[in-house]
Formats: sequence, C-alpha cells, structure tokens
Amino acid sequence: MTLSAQLPPVLIAGPTASGKSELALRLAERDGGVVVNADAAQVYDCWRVLTARPSATDLARAPHLLYGHVRGGTRYSVGAWLRDLAQILANPPGRLVITGGTGLYLTALTEGLTEIPAIPTEIRARSQALIDGGRIEELLADLAREDRETHDRLDRANPVRIQRAWEVLRATGRGLTDWHRDATPPLIDAADCVRIVLAPETSLLNDRIERRFGRMLDAGALDEVRAFLTLDLDPALPAARVLGAPDLIAHLRGQATLAEATEAAVIRTRQFAKRQRSWFRGRMADWIWVDPLTEDPLSSLTI
Repeated sequence: MTLSAQLPPVLIAGPTASGKSELALRLAERDGGVVVNADAAQVYDCWRVLTARPSATDLARAPHLLYGHVRGGTRYSVGAWLRDLAQILANPPGRLVITGGTGLYLTALTEGLTEIPAIPTEIRARSQALIDGGRIEELLADLAREDRETHDRLDRANPVRIQRAWEVLRATGRGLTDWHRDATPPLIDAADCVRIVLAPETSLLNDRIERRFGRMLDAGALDEVRAFLTLDLDPALPAARVLGAPDLIAHLRGQATLAEATEAAVIRTRQFAKRQRSWFRGRMADWIWVDPLTEDPLSSLTI
C-alpha cells in the first residue's frame, strides 16, 4: 500500500510498561503525527486504567487512534485490527506511530495474515471447559498427535495460544501453522517503515511493572473493575482477561485481600512481559532493539 504521509511510519513494540506509549507520543508530537494503537487490550472501551490507555493530557498532546473503540463484549481479532488500520493507511493524517505490545498485530501488518474461519461456539465452549478444568494437557496431547508442527512451535506457557491452535484444528481440520502459509499480503512493506523494539533490563522492567500497578490502583482501577462486573459479560471473553482484571475481580468477590490480588496481578504481568520478550526475540530479531532506560531512541536513532 502506498502511504501519502511524507515521513515513513514508525512501529514500536516492547513488553508491557517498557515506555512504548511515551516514546510514541513524543515522536508524534515532534513530527505532527498520530499515535495508532497496536495493543489488543487497549482497544476495549471498558478498560482505561488497567490497560494504561492514554490520558486526557496525552490526547491533548497528539491525536490517538484505535484506542477504546471496541465494546467489551466483542471478540476483536488481529484481522479486525488490520481492517480498521487499513482505513487509516488509505489516508494517513500525518506520520503514523503505531505502537503496542501485541506483537502479532505488528508482524501481521508487515508480513501479512491468514484469515481463519470463525470458531463455532460449541468448539470454543469445549476448549474453555477443558482449560477451566485444569486439563490443558489434553489440548496439547491432541495437538501433538494431530498437528505436530504447530504443537512444537507453541509457547507452552501461553494457554491462549494453545487454546487457539486446538480450536482451529477442531474447527477446520487444518493445523494453525498450515493456515499461516496462506497469509494475505502485508499492508506495509517492512522496508518502508522504521521498526523498533524497546527492551529494558529485566529487573528494572519488573520494578516499573510493580510501580505502575500501584498507580493504577490509585487512579481507580478497582472502580473500573466494579463497573466492568456490572456488564455481566462472559468471563471467557478477551476483555475479561486483561492483566489485573481477574485478580481484582477475585478481591471484589471476597476471594483475596487487596494485597494478595495486587501481588498476583504483578506476578502475572511480569510473566506476561517475559513471554512478550521471548516472542519478540523469535519474531522481531531484525528490528532495531533499544534499551529505553539507558538511551533515548529519539536522540540515538534516525527516526
């Protein structure tokens, strides 16, 4: 796709709490550009605090697109995100700074995507029942027997990916890896954009994650979770699984103290950041890697 904006788009990936949003905002502000969300959690309108969506102050500094534009009851997908983004790419309002922690969004943007048919409700219900019953090993056993190629590539610490691979196999009779061979053309050529991964030192990132969750609580995260519960949505929906939400829900239901819920949320977030780093290393090795806590990308890179 030909972009009309004069400056090439910038793609900024990185684990949660690594400073992606602030870098994107500074860059958009400097160049008169627009920040575009590439985070699967920040699309939902029901979560602002827990997903660290841009504040009113941030929105006043530069335009932001694809944040909070999806209802919580929606099963949003990378394909839906690409369709939304394609409308922006058709007439970019300025330099696009596309940022988020959902690596699949960003790689699909530059590498293409396979459109897999929708998963029938009954298959999703079966997979969820197995996961809820602590029987995820049965999903893995089925994949090992029937789709060994996908099984061997899976992140075993990520139940969402395991569930997705099993559902695709059951629904279509084809393995997820086989489907990926039918990818559609990318919306942006990798050579036509600047691609950056923020990679702060792990112990410092872990400290940032803990401090940020404390700020979320101070900013009203519990009230946000209370409001979410009034929507009475299916707990299996992606919006119900955003980091911190299940733990704070457990606290509000009397199943954990606030201290216990906070500790659990911080641990889960650190584990998620670790999985993100592994994914980026495996899929984004040719991107520009920067430690934002020791160097300023705006001064150290030509972007």
